[in-house]
Amino acid sequence: MSEQSKTIASTPANPIRTLTNMALASSAIILAASLSCVAQTPAPPVPEKPLPALDLSSMDLSVDPCTDMYKFACGHFNANHPIPSDQSEVDPFYVLYNVNTQELNTILEKAQVGGASRSPDEQKIGDYFKACMNTDLINSEGLKPIQPLLDKIDALSSSPASRAELAALIGELQRHGVNAFFGFGEQQDFTDATKQIAEIAQGGLGLPEKDYYTRTGGKDVKLRAEYVAHVTKMLTLAGSRPEQALKDAQNILALETALANASLGAVDLREPEKTYHLQPIATFITSLPGFNFTAFEDAIHSPHVTEINNSTPQFWPEMIKQMQTADIATIKAYLRYQLLTTLHRSLPKQLDDENFDFYGRILYGQPEQEPRWKRCSAAVDGALGEALGKVYVDQYFAGDSKARMVQMVHDIEAAMSRDIDQIDWMSPATKVRAREKLAAVANKIGYPDKWRDYSTLTIKPADPIGNYLRAVDFENDRELNKIGKPVDHSEWGMTPPTVNAYYNDSMNDINFPAGILQPPFFDRTADLALNYGHIGSTIGHELTHGFDDEGRKFDAKGNLSDWWSPEDLKKFEARTDCLANEYSSFIAVDDVKVNGRLTLGENTADNGGLLLAFMAYMQRAKDDHIDVNAKQSGFTGPQRFYIAYAQNDCQNTHPEAVRSLVLSDPHSPDQVRVNGVIVNQPGFAPAFNCKQGTPMVPTNSCRIW
Repeated sequence: MSEQSKTIASTPANPIRTLTNMALASSAIILAASLSCVAQTPAPPVPEKPLPALDLSSMDLSVDPCTDMYKFACGHFNANHPIPSDQSEVDPFYVLYNVNTQELNTILEKAQVGGASRSPDEQKIGDYFKACMNTDLINSEGLKPIQPLLDKIDALSSSPASRAELAALIGELQRHGVNAFFGFGEQQDFTDATKQIAEIAQGGLGLPEKDYYTRTGGKDVKLRAEYVAHVTKMLTLAGSRPEQALKDAQNILALETALANASLGAVDLREPEKTYHLQPIATFITSLPGFNFTAFEDAIHSPHVTEINNSTPQFWPEMIKQMQTADIATIKAYLRYQLLTTLHRSLPKQLDDENFDFYGRILYGQPEQEPRWKRCSAAVDGALGEALGKVYVDQYFAGDSKARMVQMVHDIEAAMSRDIDQIDWMSPATKVRAREKLAAVANKIGYPDKWRDYSTLTIKPADPIGNYLRAVDFENDRELNKIGKPVDHSEWGMTPPTVNAYYNDSMNDINFPAGILQPPFFDRTADLALNYGHIGSTIGHELTHGFDDEGRKFDAKGNLSDWWSPEDLKKFEARTDCLANEYSSFIAVDDVKVNGRLTLGENTADNGGLLLAFMAYMQRAKDDHIDVNAKQSGFTGPQRFYIAYAQNDCQNTHPEAVRSLVLSDPHSPDQVRVNGVIVNQPGFAPAFNCKQGTPMVPTNSCRIW
């Protein structure tokens, strides 16, 4: 997929850590618009500026915050921030993403000039960017750079011997990042987090997730027809006759629908016990009759494994059935389409434009592609993130930023420790285990202590597709090479310029890249209330992920372990049920409601995170002898805190984007992430003198942490 939502998220409980299978990981973990590279457009003459920590211009002071906190804090945001034609939405994350991308572009413009003074990393990032920007070369080469792969697909036949070669071909395609049939990668063992093991899981879909194939509403039927039309056009642009392309596209939809029907849904994928089935490899291979798994391992450059997490065992019978019985023309067309949609950003303009038309315009309502300079800057971050990130950190993450963040993290961890002590629904024995886990959380701030070595990766200034494939291969090989080796706890799952943050269950760590530690989320010059409301609530969010409905299943060492007493678990689940039911009543867009079960982990983290940040803010203000009742810009400290939190989620978005995301994204829509959290915050009513029974202070509310 070419469009991903802004998220503040935990990593999935079962991250398959290869670029090959990022679609499987439901990783939520990046803010990015499309990373593709097409029409050449110069950088804008006027750089975009970050939003202020307290954005008074976005507030609507005519609205009573006790009635609607989102409109009070964000009521004028849409008028002030119309959606650019090259984006599907505008919010503070996208604004900062744009600022950071301009800063990356400045670095890359300099690096691409060349010269003997460039470091090896500067050579790589500069040459990758230069090749990505070379639209004339991309358009003139056409499909020639991927013709060897297309020829291998075309060579398939219906003979049993030819179908037997599918395993090796799928392995080769997956090494290049192609989402063909299923996903394969490495993960930490859920029950022994010191081990890195192989994992295999469902995959192979062209639409975001299984329910897109099964829902029967008029909009869903229309979307599937538009998907068939899109696949038809992609195949036609790649050389198929239109009538054959249409037939193939219809058959591809049927094949993917069969795979979707055999797949777990988004809610089930959030439950680690449903996606952990460690087996000896000999046992697993019996699930794939006729599939040469050893040939697949060799082709994808995996070690020959002795055990594997068979993440989705219900998937394989249908997948094998499709491989063995589907018309070979359908399988060939399916593999061609998956290859084209994976590499679209480095293919001629017509193919890339068509890919965007479906995945950007139709799915997310984004009218136009981002300009080339922006996509190429982001593409370098995706391919060589730590090489580019090292330069970014040196230029844009200086001073005492890291020290200030470390203090805030410690303050919020201390608040969680006090919260654990104070809650009345957890027994003393379980509290001991909870404090053990909290004390073991590792904090990663800004950038990794050890930078990645790209010395074996070859990047050429005039080889766009070759650079992309080699970078994907490099990352695939790096990840799969971890299987059977000790876990590297210093490793990061995000690049330093990323505008996001995450918690990892198996690592038991929270991670805050330098990219998000910029205004408005973190401002070294802003007052305490604003920083604790902005980035503090995000710190609390990530910390709470370790104790949400999914994270609470992992212990201090990152192992899937039942460390709760039965009575405590029963009380916890009663509270999560309250939250799930509360959010399921919220309207997202049109007739679509929030899925309170799908979003339960993120909603838990939003609610708990804000509460912890407020506790930490009040304690820090007390320790530093700050008068929280003193007004700045007309607001007290607690009021500025809650306004800052709400303004994290000011958003102007196309309804198509909201609809697409609410059906598959584990995060609630932004307005719900404000009002749906505020109604459960005990500190909000005193801050704004709200009476109980007003919309933001209901008589009944939900609280877990």
